[in-house]
Amino acid sequence: MPARRKCLSAPPGLAPITFTNRAVAAVKARKAPIQSWFLDLGLMLGYWEGEGARSYHHTAPVNVLYGLHESLTRLLGEGLETAWARHRSAHDRLVERLEGLGVGFVVDKEHRLPQLNTVWLLKCLEDAPACRRLLDEFRIEVGGGLGPLAGRIWRIGLMGETCRIENVDRLVRAIAAVLP
Repeated sequence: MPARRKCLSAPPGLAPITFTNRAVAAVKARKAPIQSWFLDLGLMLGYWEGEGARSYHHTAPVNVLYGLHESLTRLLGEGLETAWARHRSAHDRLVERLEGLGVGFVVDKEHRLPQLNTVWLLKCLEDAPACRRLLDEFRIEVGGGLGPLAGRIWRIGLMGETCRIENVDRLVRAIAAVLP
């Protein structure tokens, strides 16, 4: 769930989740005991529903909840449609500028998410040294590829409060500067 909290500009440590009434009924009707304390939804239901009895499942991460509240307050202030438009605009600018440098996108246009961008690493760049320069010289961190895409792609997030045209322009200038 990291991308979701990043898109909200919320601190790490929460994994928002919802359950349908049918799912809750299935948990309550369970016959076999839960084998692990972790994610025991029966204990969670006792904590949420309580019915006046003391139920202790975990210590709530209060500071993280305050952070989530603030991020949701900011999002409501901006407006969901406006936030979506801002992310789309920043993504479009990123595509335009990176394609101008000869950088191609891994995902076809019709399947891309504005917040999550994967681009092919240019043949003239070495992944680790280029990422190191971006971080050391420009204070910009790009995610490298994982698994079979390690050393072949970069993952660029345009999420939350930092998803701004000026940040896209700053990133593209930095990438241009690390090109040989």
